[in-house]
Amino acid sequence: QVQVVESGGGLVQVGGSLRLSCVASGSTDSINVMGWHRQGPGREPVAAINRGGNTNVADSVKGRFTISRDNAKNTVYLTMNDLKPEDTDVYYCYAKSLDAQSWYWGQGTQVTVSL
Repeated sequence: QVQVVESGGGLVQVGGSLRLSCVASGSTDSINVMGWHRQGPGREPVAAINRGGNTNVADSVKGRFTISRDNAKNTVYLTMNDLKPEDTDVYYCYAKSLDAQSWYWGQGTQVTVSL
């Protein structure tokens, strides 16, 4: 089993920055991809990164959000710059198993961008 815990959400003004962190524990050797979704009207992929450092970032946040990973710490980061009100949401971290059959989700962290 894998446990995933997010941190770093909060309230920020338009144009500001936040960094979300996500730590995986347990059977972490079974994990390949880690990433973030946000809740929205339907859970929307935001960014993902595999063990090799290859990333995939949604067009809606490309150029503003960066995903990075520290494999030694089993931690993934989402650095969010130039935040907009439409980025307000609950952000969920996940870890996906090597065979892509199992997804492990965190409890979510709220990001609120105010005018």
